Amino acid sequence: ERALEAEMDNAEPPEIAQALAAAKAAAVSALHPDRLVLGSDSLVEVDGRRFDKPVSREQAEDHLRFFSGRAMTLYSAAALAREGRIVWIGSDFARLVVRDLSEDFIAAYLDLEWPAVSHCVGVFRIEGPGVHLFERIMGDQFTILGMPLLPVLDALRDEGALIA
Repeated sequence: ERALEAEMDNAEPPEIAQALAAAKAAAVSALHPDRLVLGSDSLVEVDGRRFDKPVSREQAEDHLRFFSGRAMTLYSAAALAREGRIVWIGSDFARLVVRDLSEDFIAAYLDLEWPAVSHCVGVFRIEGPGVHLFERIMGDQFTILGMPLLPVLDALRDEGALIA
């Protein structure tokens, strides 16, 4: 993932998220050509800076300090592949305004949520204590959970994987 992101350094976040989702779907599809494969990925951008999943608790603390009092844009993308080729790709975004976070809050939050949030871009699980990071959320809940689900469901119907 990081190598593909590095190659696309000048691309817009939605393009990068779509490319990552497509790469995942195509790679698995090549191993299972008889299946329709779904791949997905998410990126977070704050003040023009892209963030990946934190690799350590210290990095998670740094991310949360940077997010504090700022608006976060979360881009979620999904791709469908069959026989190793992409047959559909889509994305959506959400805006999440992070409240001012105290050092005490950051420490207590990570005491509770680390290492689970090490797998989460944005260092949060919205369905859990991560909701406490935000003062305002604008966007589809499925996109925030990491999947532009309604467009994916439409694509699955178009591909015959779901009843229309």
